[in-house]
Amino acid sequence: MSRLNRRTFGQVTAGALVAAPFAARAQSPAISDDVIRIGLIEDMSGIYADITGFGCVTAAQMAIDEVGGTVLGKPVELVHADHQNKPDIAASIARQWFDERRVDAILDVASSSPALAVIEIAKEKGKIITLSSPGSTRITNENCGPFVTHWAYDTYAIAQSTAQALVRQGFDSWFFVTADYAFGHGLQEQTSRVVTEHNGRILGSVRLPVGTADFASALLRAQSSGAKVVALANAGTDTINSVKQAAQFGLTQGGQKLATLACFINDVHGLGLAEAQGLTITEASYWDTNDETRAWSRTFFDKVKAMPNMLQTGTYSSVRHYLKAVAAAGTDASGPVTAAMRATAVDDIFYKGGRIRPDGRMVHPMKLYEVKKPSESKAPWDYYKLLATIPGDQAFQPIDRSTCSLVRRT
Repeated sequence: MSRLNRRTFGQVTAGALVAAPFAARAQSPAISDDVIRIGLIEDMSGIYADITGFGCVTAAQMAIDEVGGTVLGKPVELVHADHQNKPDIAASIARQWFDERRVDAILDVASSSPALAVIEIAKEKGKIITLSSPGSTRITNENCGPFVTHWAYDTYAIAQSTAQALVRQGFDSWFFVTADYAFGHGLQEQTSRVVTEHNGRILGSVRLPVGTADFASALLRAQSSGAKVVALANAGTDTINSVKQAAQFGLTQGGQKLATLACFINDVHGLGLAEAQGLTITEASYWDTNDETRAWSRTFFDKVKAMPNMLQTGTYSSVRHYLKAVAAAGTDASGPVTAAMRATAVDDIFYKGGRIRPDGRMVHPMKLYEVKKPSESKAPWDYYKLLATIPGDQAFQPIDRSTCSLVRRT
């Protein structure tokens, strides 16, 4: 059911220059079973494998390598498994890891439905869970917990960025083609809210199972609706297939705007710039931002043969911050580590100045990009041009709207 990948590093690597804070209080650390063991439950073989999968595992390992493979003088081990996009399998893996493998924290679960299932196991066991790949706002609302943190993005942030920008440009009538699970539902709901708040209209929607191959009927309904925007509330290969089939039906040639609400740089690469040009995409990070991000991303590319997206950089960032918190707390116990995580700003090469709120939402800027035309791209993976940077307090749901039970009401 699960595939265990143990890697223990005792030697200082090229990341040794940043490892010093992780050696603090090394004389008498309270580390359970003398190992700091973290886990990732990803989609390693399904429709989200390219945007999560081996890329997230690699990013996590790079964070471990940067601190020399040890914290407080104890080795850091990374385990990972494939949940096959099934919540029951994800929950079973998590329970086994906590009960038998002595995993201290799960630092990503791909896809919202499996993630929500694993959250409940982590809450039951009193363990830390930090999530970058899933987007459901339920993670920091009704399913929140004292040791639950939502890292890279959520459906609210995507809606605030993409939908608001398009409606302001005059694209004020929308039709949704939606993946039929928690993430797709939330993405449609949050985007619809933004559209209507800005005096736009929702003309209809179609829900399709994850992994749908034929989008013809849904796209024909969207085309006949006359909506100015056909919004794809899906991800992974579902997004790639629906964009390709929309081109075959001539949606954009007919004047409709195609909005990919959860599109990633991997999807752009799979589509090619000829088909992807002009798409608006919201991500929290971009590999080609500055010299630091480019250097890290080239190392990542050498291992994965793709540039990282925000799910993968988010996993890197959360693992890095977790290990820093273990060093500061002097233990891997959930309570002190979570307190240290929330007391310290998130500061790495991709996520700067982030802060973790009482509801578990890590707040940081989001960025709206437009996919370049083929003539504008100077090299492979040179795909984005920045349209806007949205401050964290504008991108994410305000804390006073949270339904998390941990948020104090005044």
